[in-house]
Amino acid sequence: MNKEEFTQRILAAELSLYRVAKSILHNDDDCADAIQNAILKAWQKRHALRKKEYFKTWLTRIVINECYQIIKESQRYIPMDEYPGWDILAADGIREESVVFAELMKLDEKYRMPIVLHDIEGYSVKEIGKILHLTETNVRNRLSRGKAALRTQLEGEV
Repeated sequence: MNKEEFTQRILAAELSLYRVAKSILHNDDDCADAIQNAILKAWQKRHALRKKEYFKTWLTRIVINECYQIIKESQRYIPMDEYPGWDILAADGIREESVVFAELMKLDEKYRMPIVLHDIEGYSVKEIGKILHLTETNVRNRLSRGKAALRTQLEGEV
């Protein structure tokens, strides 16, 4: 993969990477660090990618790993309320002020990540399994349980 193709693919995945990082870290600066580190690692290891059609999936996994590394290094979680500048979670206009967004962020990460990757980023169950190192059955279970928990939380809000 040459420099131009790599750059184009990174730019095409930029918003998706940000949303994934934001759903884990909640802090814009940490998200930027995680994405920058992931891009650097992807560039250095670009020859290890066997199939170019999985570039975005591969890069998303690197971003997730970088996010977890930042959490591990900082040993702290930052509440979303401290960073009220993030406008859009999804292209369809879910905003951080929305009840749906607030309740989604309250979900346990093991349920939140599959929902973000599937329903907002559009990854297939198979791709999510590869990204999160889960079986497809486990991904489906987490999606189902996460959506059920979200539904219950939202019914409590109304």
